[in-house]
Amino acid sequence: MRRARCVCDIDAARKATELGERDCDCPLYLKRGGVTMNGHPFAVTGLDLSGYMVKDARRAIGFYRDVLGLEPVRIYPEDRGAEYELADGTTFGLWGGGEAVMPFQPSNGILFAVDDLDAAVAALKARGIPIHMEHETPVCFMAMISDTEGNSVTLHKRKPSA
Repeated sequence: MRRARCVCDIDAARKATELGERDCDCPLYLKRGGVTMNGHPFAVTGLDLSGYMVKDARRAIGFYRDVLGLEPVRIYPEDRGAEYELADGTTFGLWGGGEAVMPFQPSNGILFAVDDLDAAVAALKARGIPIHMEHETPVCFMAMISDTEGNSVTLHKRKPSA
């Protein structure tokens, strides 16, 4: 049986699974007998939301609005945070809450895609925001800053595919 990565139509993938004709390693959540195709009882089907813990949600919301141009689509009451829907359909969140839900801890794993990294770096420098790192890899360019809460924020630009 051929195994290739694909993006299946979920209905077609279900039908192929039922017929035993599945010929891909599609990550769709398809169960047979209570387990997924790879034998696990559940499947991760995507990334719903990624975000940061913040100490001061109002201050952090201002940073993401004023520095990165992100407008929240949802602001939680009592200064508990906000959510942002990005142009590619993903959701970014900020969560505060004065340790009522979980203790604060700075994070370092989000890379925001930008259309023009040079322009982004120039705009950050013009605002006096320190650039902690600028780096080029074989596949991308990156620049790292910190938000008002101490979280690392990386602006990221993929190189064109060869």
